[in-house]
Amino acid sequence: MARIAVIGAGMGAMAAAARLAVAGHRVAVYERTETYGGAVRRFERDGFAFDTGPGLLTLPAVYRDLFIKTGKEPLESLVELVQVDPSSRHVFTDGTEVSLPNASRAGVVAALDEALGEGAGARWGDFLIRAREAWDRTRRPLLEEPLWPNWQVLGREPYPAVPHKRLLRTRRACTLQEIGGWELRDPRLAALLYGHALAYGVDPGTAPASAAVLPYMEHAFGTWYVRGGMRELARAVYERCVRRKVEFHFGAEVTGVLEKDGRAAGLELSDGTVAEADTVVGTGPWRLRGLVPGRELYGAKDVLPDAEDLHPGRVVVCLALRGAREPDAVHRTVVYGPEPENELDLFVDGEMPDPTVRIDRPDDPALRPDADHESVVLTATVPSGLGHDWTAPAVVDTFADRMVAAAERAVPGLRERILWREVRTPVHTERETGAAGGAVPPPSLAGGEGTLHPSNGTAVPGLFTAGGWSHPGGGLAHAGMSGALVAGLIVEGPEFRGSQ
Repeated sequence: MARIAVIGAGMGAMAAAARLAVAGHRVAVYERTETYGGAVRRFERDGFAFDTGPGLLTLPAVYRDLFIKTGKEPLESLVELVQVDPSSRHVFTDGTEVSLPNASRAGVVAALDEALGEGAGARWGDFLIRAREAWDRTRRPLLEEPLWPNWQVLGREPYPAVPHKRLLRTRRACTLQEIGGWELRDPRLAALLYGHALAYGVDPGTAPASAAVLPYMEHAFGTWYVRGGMRELARAVYERCVRRKVEFHFGAEVTGVLEKDGRAAGLELSDGTVAEADTVVGTGPWRLRGLVPGRELYGAKDVLPDAEDLHPGRVVVCLALRGAREPDAVHRTVVYGPEPENELDLFVDGEMPDPTVRIDRPDDPALRPDADHESVVLTATVPSGLGHDWTAPAVVDTFADRMVAAAERAVPGLRERILWREVRTPVHTERETGAAGGAVPPPSLAGGEGTLHPSNGTAVPGLFTAGGWSHPGGGLAHAGMSGALVAGLIVEGPEFRGSQ
């Protein structure tokens, strides 16, 4: 039985902790804040409750596997999973609207044809077929296996773009923006594509074509809500860890990783105490560099930026509303800004465009004081550490006002119903997760211009990393995958190749 110290109580770290405890190890988690869950947080006031992190879950199989492997219990026996249907409603700048069914390609094609005109659904359906091919090519090496240096497939663009003739030249789409313009050929279909990228914290103007897997995952595997709020999933994972005798130390800030004989040997805490360990599971590589000064952790990947303010963050507006939720209200609505493919660039340049806003209106009595009120969450993807000062109240209020105005295009009379609002910015994210600038980690993407996060192992023996800033990147499902990969590497050794 080895002693394992885990830095942080985010979803990836807890997933690793539970699996390692089941394997017979003594696991202790050291979290600098006073609670678990990382970015999966909840804000509560006056009987209202709001998810301030992820609002929906894709690939629930990741957490089904976690609970089966750590206790032989189905996920559905611990939380109530609800498949959201329709999956989402979309409001475009020209006033066109469409609601898309959950996990039904034929239904999506029919809905798009009816709303956008004949042929629109077929173009989107053909795009999903190409996206599925990119998914099939990269699913295992990108998501289900440790990041090995010889996975050349991840350096090649896996998306089978359609040849595009322009000025006597034949070209293929290399970015999402080119897919939208060359293959979808409808600004509304393009916006639908770009909106999926923004939801994952990916800039649609620069994202590789392989980001096509993001809408494919939702269409193929569905989107799910956890009754009581997504925080309930974090609670279930935390309680599973506790049942498996994982020790949690909250308010315990790690200031250094101990080394002995060239390998990780424990943690130094801010109060001066030392926690000895045989193995250390760390947080994001950007933070580990500060905890292990003077050491090369990832070889060539140490040339990656030290600060993640190059990645977007999020502004979340929690709205406490008077009046009951309409019976036919859709759980998630996306209201598009005028240029979603360039939205982040425009924002960085100092302008304040109308943002693309995601509106979550869960039909959940646990989130409201009574049936005569409603809790609503608005979310927009923004630059995290660039362009605007998120500590300035005037900047925050102005941007929140624009988000509410955008949301009112989908929810008429919204402003008149507001009792109060709570605005959370990248400043809150930085405080809760420690991510510099309040950035939110994007998922790993393949291709020459893709995003590959550093591997779960490091150059320091006995030191591993789990969570959104490590392979395979950000998002609830990806975080759970990172925990499984780290546990496999520790339990089975460096030859571990992922679950079969």
